[in-house]
Amino acid sequence: MKYIVVTGGVVSGLGKGVTISSMGRLLQACGLRVTAIKIDPYLNVDAGTMSPFEHGEVFVLNDGGESDLDLGNYERFLSLQLTSNHNLTTGKIYRKVILAERKGDYLGKTVQVVPHITDCIQEWIDAAAQVPVQEEADDGDDARPADICLVEVGGTVGDIESSVFLEALRQFQFRVGQENFCVCFVSLIPILSNEQKTKPTQHGVRDLRSLGLSPSIIFCRSTQVLEAATKQKISNFCDVPMDHVLSVHDVSNVYFVPSLLEEQGLHRILQTKLNLPPTKPNLTSWVAMAESVTTATQTVTIALIGKYTGLQDSYLSVIKALRHASMAWHVKLHLEWIEASLLEDTNGASEGIDITNNDGELEEQGQPRTTESCANAWKKLEEADGVVIPGGFGRRGWEGKLKAAYYCRVNDKPCLGICLGFQAMVVEYCRNVLHCEKADSTEFEEQTSEPTIIFMPEIDPTTMGGTMRLGARTTHFTHGLSDLNENGANGNQDGDNDDDKNENRSNIQNMSQCQTLYGGVSSISERHRHRYEVNPEKVEAIHNGGLKFVGRDGNRMEISELPQHTYYVGCQFHPEFQSRPLRPSPPFYGLLRAATNKNTSKENTSSS
Repeated sequence: MKYIVVTGGVVSGLGKGVTISSMGRLLQACGLRVTAIKIDPYLNVDAGTMSPFEHGEVFVLNDGGESDLDLGNYERFLSLQLTSNHNLTTGKIYRKVILAERKGDYLGKTVQVVPHITDCIQEWIDAAAQVPVQEEADDGDDARPADICLVEVGGTVGDIESSVFLEALRQFQFRVGQENFCVCFVSLIPILSNEQKTKPTQHGVRDLRSLGLSPSIIFCRSTQVLEAATKQKISNFCDVPMDHVLSVHDVSNVYFVPSLLEEQGLHRILQTKLNLPPTKPNLTSWVAMAESVTTATQTVTIALIGKYTGLQDSYLSVIKALRHASMAWHVKLHLEWIEASLLEDTNGASEGIDITNNDGELEEQGQPRTTESCANAWKKLEEADGVVIPGGFGRRGWEGKLKAAYYCRVNDKPCLGICLGFQAMVVEYCRNVLHCEKADSTEFEEQTSEPTIIFMPEIDPTTMGGTMRLGARTTHFTHGLSDLNENGANGNQDGDNDDDKNENRSNIQNMSQCQTLYGGVSSISERHRHRYEVNPEKVEAIHNGGLKFVGRDGNRMEISELPQHTYYVGCQFHPEFQSRPLRPSPPFYGLLRAATNKNTSKENTSSS
């Protein structure tokens, strides 16, 4: 096993995750298998209890792990299925060591940071690196471990909280052998008075070397291509060859970064350093995908109705899934951000909606509500070609999501609701079509007389961390088009049996819209993160009333569709977590298809 460690200096948020993912894609293009580990030095056990404003999106893994968003970058770029053990935190390490001490595993010894904490870190990295994570191996052997493990250390060199991890990695290089270990450093090259400054990089590398780790490769982040004189200066002061100083300057989209690194010979540097086979990378399909973004001429506008719009990283996987789908349809994606709470005031909406506003109190990070901002939010919604209503927690923006769902439903605007967005679609339909005016979620109105969305009985209401319905779950497609018209709320609860499976695959016209998007399979596996569900007692009335639950997990409603609507789909799961650049998520693919057709029709109408 070879190990490549990537750490950074000067400031955080430089793009270590994209850099390490691009390096992994380049190594995969050389025929090597890779895996990835993210080290987050915070004391939280995982990212599950963090606010999206604090740390960006919580990325959910197949095994239910709530992790840092960088693991999403790894999975998307490298087509991996990582586990919760691939996200290493201070909280996890200390918890493991303290529990071992309580059990008496240390035989009465004084438990110390060195060696006990550092040993635990090394053992964790070694064990996680051996776990097979390849989604679809070229040789068909999905169970074979990776050849190379990429390790990203979060934060910056010099942070107090990351020092123990860097010490563990210093020891680890001797444990695995220096011929199997490579350190990379990502640094910022600021430009002041038209001059590329190297001092921050020099100081960062000096701090790293003082900890016993010497970088073999330095990635320089800058708005401009690194000049030869700058490379030479960094080489002289940081003790690396000049051709090991690589320019990672801004590009039109991140999918060009692997080819940018290939042009500078990163694969050859790693092959020499780690004694890897001298193979030339094949990035043909990847480059074609990246270039498709720049050659698209048609622009499709998608409105995202969120409550964490102040930080776009809060919806990173949703954004990526939309981009993957737009690339598949060869259109440019224009994303309009709409603060959900601004839709709670219907002044300025061309389609009047008489639903009483809530108390109007905006939580921290919410946008100020003015007549102008509300009117502008409605204008964005009305002009969009399609709409996404993503997940979230808390009351703020709930009524706005309901009104967005209503607007899309009555105006035949393509709409995809995810998690809380799916629940908003259900509640809105109950209120305005089934005339259950008090329909609501008990998350926001515990004493409602029409509990349409309820707290799941098996969830622990007293503990927040790791207690939701998390990870990959199976959804069966239970209702085809004939079921929607004839079979009420019953349908095939177990999916197709073996005898009629082939017949149903060929009878594509009888399938629901979502089943068709998923290729006609009888069941799918998608990732979840929720505490509330559609009330089982309300399912039959809602389904028979017109909003069809076409995908189910037993008594749990997973997918809803509105027949005869262009595209009005809700998912209790989070399809964005399994979207890939070369394999877009089917619900997002369907949304972009409908939005692109809507946009084309609109352009044809305006031109005529």
